[in-house]
Amino acid sequence: MTLAELKAEALVCTRCALSATRNQVVFGEGNERARLMFIGEGPGKDEDASGRPFVGRAGQLLTRIIENGLKLRREDVYIANIVKCRPTVDGLGKRDRPPDAVEVASCSPFLKSQIELIQPEVIVTLGNPATRFLLKTSEGITRLRGKWHEFEGVAVMPTYHPSFLLRNGGDSGNTPYKRDVWNDMKLVIEKLGL
Repeated sequence: MTLAELKAEALVCTRCALSATRNQVVFGEGNERARLMFIGEGPGKDEDASGRPFVGRAGQLLTRIIENGLKLRREDVYIANIVKCRPTVDGLGKRDRPPDAVEVASCSPFLKSQIELIQPEVIVTLGNPATRFLLKTSEGITRLRGKWHEFEGVAVMPTYHPSFLLRNGGDSGNTPYKRDVWNDMKLVIEKLGL
């Protein structure tokens, strides 16, 4: 199966209830041979409207991390989420929420296939849901970040989600969380020899 075939399957997916409330499936985007992959939890309002991952405020911050911190172009990496449809509190699209266990179980085969097809050397998980899913742990991001882990032979670096950074000092100033993410990215730079 190719990434294009997998995407075609995802675009018509009805495996969970999120398919009934989505505007668009947000499959993922980037270099199909990327050495580096970023994985978040699920699309938000802006992503659901555009069909592209990480395009809202958090996505703009992620793009700056990739371009200014890692010195890569956004299109050089691959960006995806655990679930491909937007999870909201009431299904009415007012407030986002993390995906639940049923949604993750239904949608995660798409993500696992994306990883297998892309074969990245490094995965950066953004926040608790993505980190806990890939690492099969209940530990929090604060304890897991800053150290290398592994998912099916791929090096994994957990770090804070860009939306967490925005809620905790934004990208202005030199907050401890921002410094932590920069330190995590330095480990990624070292691992990939960038």
